[in-house]
Amino acid sequence: MRLPVQFVFGAVVTALFVTVALLSFVWVPHDVAALSIADKLKAPSPDFWLGTDHLGRDTLSMLMVGARTSIAVAVVAVGIGIIVGVPLGLAAAATRGSLVDEVIMRGNDLIFAFPSLVIAILITAVFGPSATNAIIAIGIFNIPVFARVTRGGALSLWTLDYILAARVAGKGKARISAEHILPNILNLLIVQGTIQFSLGILAEAALSYIGLGAQPPTPSWGRMLAEAQTMIYTAPRLAMWPGFAIVAMVLGLNLMGDGLRDLLDPRVRRQR
Repeated sequence: MRLPVQFVFGAVVTALFVTVALLSFVWVPHDVAALSIADKLKAPSPDFWLGTDHLGRDTLSMLMVGARTSIAVAVVAVGIGIIVGVPLGLAAAATRGSLVDEVIMRGNDLIFAFPSLVIAILITAVFGPSATNAIIAIGIFNIPVFARVTRGGALSLWTLDYILAARVAGKGKARISAEHILPNILNLLIVQGTIQFSLGILAEAALSYIGLGAQPPTPSWGRMLAEAQTMIYTAPRLAMWPGFAIVAMVLGLNLMGDGLRDLLDPRVRRQR
């Protein structure tokens, strides 16, 4: 089966950023915590491939470690949404129309009323700004997303004949959800996971931009943009590189999600 072009392109771009993030654990061109005022605002050169910022830090090194920060925050936040939201969605679908279903869905509506940025502000007002609190805020917002997707996919399966056969065989709702429902909605969850991953990258950048994400000296694409805005006319490259990284990463994830949807959707496969 031929892979969709958008999936291949998105997967390559995503893999490139993930590779750069993993590489930053073992090697970066320069220490991101080292300040060198003598080297501030240097243009790209063999020593500093993408130049330096207003504190003399290497821009390429900052981007590499910033990729690690953004990806780590997004991965953990999406993980929180999956671990908590999927079981809630399965439980709501298995008990459709009951008090349990009503409580879960109204709880989801309550969380949806507060975007991740507002949740982050509430959390940081109590515990202070940090990458951990950004993860918690984005993760909390992801919970109702995965709960709704899971419930919607599961409800369409509970009426099928093989589920009825499993119930006649004496299987309980929890076992049916785990053995028959969940495996058949994994395609929905995988596609939604890539979408939420890209949104997590954007949310982390936004939170760091306003000072609620990763704190110095940990580099972050969002904070690089915030620090570059005062020098947008004198050194526009300082805003260009992190902005390009955010756009490319989000675009790659969205294209990969589109491709995954086409690959995993049986209706699209039949049309091919």
